[in-house]
Amino acid sequence: MRIRDPKTTALIFASGKMVCTGAKSEEHSKLAARKKLGFPATFKDFKIQNIVASCDVKFPIRLEGLAYSHGAFSSYEPELFPGLIYRMKQPKIVLLVFVSGKIVLTGAKVRDEIYAAFENIYPVLTEYRKSQQW
Repeated sequence: MRIRDPKTTALIFASGKMVCTGAKSEEHSKLAARKKLGFPATFKDFKIQNIVASCDVKFPIRLEGLAYSHGAFSSYEPELFPGLIYRMKQPKIVLLVFVSGKIVLTGAKVRDEIYAAFENIYPVLTEYRKSQQW
């Protein structure tokens, strides 16, 4: 089921459970879930399962160097996928790091985990910043 405002999609199961995806904030997620029902309801066990965030550090990154020095946390197979997969231990977040400087963070249950993961990874990314060649 799709809803326009907030723009989300819901999977509704015969058990009465519902999964709402695509919301831009925690508040929008709850609002969309309420709208999909079409009548006032109380939620039992409403929880955020997964937060996905993206950002751009505005500089290119040497993925080979990052993968080599952070091998315990990284997986980089450019022939299979163009991004480096970085599995952070604390907070337990998975980051997709692209040579362009774009980053996707996923797996958080609360917003603060996303911020903490970015604070942890940013100094590492600056270390592997590609130097500009003219």
